Amino acid sequence: MVKGTIIKGIAGFYYVEAGQTIYECKARGKFRNKNIIPAIGDNVLISLKTEENSSDRYLEGTIEEILERRNSLIRPAVANVDQAMVVFSVTYPQIHLDLLDRFLIHIEKEEITPCIILNKIDEGNPEEYEYIVERYTKVGYEVICLSAKKAIHTDLLMPKLKDKTTVFAGPSGVGKSTLLNTIEQGLALETGHVSDKIKRGKHTTRHVELIPLSEGGFVLDTPGFTSLQLDGIEADDLQYYFPEFREYIGSCKFRGCTHIHEPGCNVKQALEDGEIVKERYDTYTTYYKQLKETRRW
Repeated sequence: MVKGTIIKGIAGFYYVEAGQTIYECKARGKFRNKNIIPAIGDNVLISLKTEENSSDRYLEGTIEEILERRNSLIRPAVANVDQAMVVFSVTYPQIHLDLLDRFLIHIEKEEITPCIILNKIDEGNPEEYEYIVERYTKVGYEVICLSAKKAIHTDLLMPKLKDKTTVFAGPSGVGKSTLLNTIEQGLALETGHVSDKIKRGKHTTRHVELIPLSEGGFVLDTPGFTSLQLDGIEADDLQYYFPEFREYIGSCKFRGCTHIHEPGCNVKQALEDGEIVKERYDTYTTYYKQLKETRRW
């Protein structure tokens, strides 16, 4: 058995890197029977089917075991990442904070370090996105405003990527691939454009791939998405995925406080004192009620 890491998956084939060798693998049927799908970044054990001296482009193997994951995301489907760069555009496609908040919840659930990237600042007016910076920096998130196309502030990213596994995620057309091409010369990832008619990006990244960086570390460029559900999130656990709530959780008057209708709630008091951003609190209450309703049905 050989231990390796899945670096790419295409049409049911998984490419596993072990040492300096890449093996083209299929997964055992037992994973499908257990509804387990191998993810990019998974550490796996494989059995070999092709001899080392074979002339085939890829040596062949079979994934026998998926080792325990430190964390995982469903969309994008990746595992064992250290941090997530959540990329949005300040112009087109227009930023949807609901989508950003949903993605941050999934990241918090998996205890992955997030960083919010606002791209295309060369095309936008700072007054149009400064409120976003203020909202999320108050929460405690790091927000970096840059232009991948003009290489403005892109130098701030490389030190953060060194020796870490980082997933770049966000809607189509926000410039994820362009950003990676800018900070890592020689990648030549395919880039697209935003439709003038519908103001949405075109999918150019068709699969997820673990890409090594020259300075150390790995990045994952992922296909864009325009919606994200709160699958796997329990309503009563939602409070733990809002970092601004954490110092108040457990100190409210009533045990099991939902921070919505109970008196003596320290989260609501912090909201009144201006310590918690109202829009974020409103987002929490909306999601909480949605999750409760979903569970009821």
